[in-house]
Amino acid sequence: MAAVQQPLTDIAPARIAPRRSTMSRNDRIWRYVTVALLLIMGTIMIAPFLWLVSSSLKSQVQIFQYPPDLIPNPVKFENYFNALTYKPFGLYLRNTLVIAGLNVIAVVFTSSFVAYGFARLRFPGRDFWFGIVIATLFLPYAIMIVPQFIMFSRLGWVDTFLPLTVPMFFGGGAFNIFLIRQFFRTIPEELADAARIDGCTEFGIYWRIMMPLARPALITVAIFTFLNAWNDLLGPIIFLRSPENFTVAAGLASFRSVQDVSWDLQLAASTAMIIPVVLLFFFAQRYFIKGIVMTGLKG
Repeated sequence: MAAVQQPLTDIAPARIAPRRSTMSRNDRIWRYVTVALLLIMGTIMIAPFLWLVSSSLKSQVQIFQYPPDLIPNPVKFENYFNALTYKPFGLYLRNTLVIAGLNVIAVVFTSSFVAYGFARLRFPGRDFWFGIVIATLFLPYAIMIVPQFIMFSRLGWVDTFLPLTVPMFFGGGAFNIFLIRQFFRTIPEELADAARIDGCTEFGIYWRIMMPLARPALITVAIFTFLNAWNDLLGPIIFLRSPENFTVAAGLASFRSVQDVSWDLQLAASTAMIIPVVLLFFFAQRYFIKGIVMTGLKG
């Protein structure tokens, strides 16, 4: 018996039925609202930077004119040359890179070492001591200035780089310890167990397994540390006395005097000093974002 064929008129509507969108009308509205809010907030965040760049190309009078002009007329590119030669910014840049480089080395290694102990080692009072470390985040830096200055002055470290670098070799900071500890806890314990079976020591597990796998978190900590050292103004002003020891932030503050402020030169120098930070984030943003996201995957 021949098979009964289904009429084409019965199956055609199913094949040519219009494809419905998986996104509802409310979802599209919320998506548009979210994009609009992001654009508005992005414009608000970038507006001060645009004003800084624009004002760095203006004269002293044009900076304070009202209503302000976003596009300078005429454009004064000589502000950058005058600003970078008015003060020895080459020396300030070298000092800042020395301090920031030592801080990055110290924080990355010491904070990761402490974080490994809190993440992988079991010892009495581990959670209590970790809570004490986290509690130090609530201590304002301002209340520690006076005892630190007294201590460093008695050690003879004032007007040297030692007060700005040596403390970083003792723990690396509570926030950095917390960040790397959270990342270490996302790494499977089976990797460490396999290494112990092969005879690897605890330090070998930390150095050969944990450190390479935690590269995104370490780069994130390195970026934070570099930015803190680059932007630090209070520490260099308090502990550094000689102009030849000034950092970039202290050099920018020296544009201000009691009687006058060279705003055009200060804004030009500020714009020039922002460029290394922007380039750093541009080239390391992939590791930076990955390090931030991965730290919250396991509590």
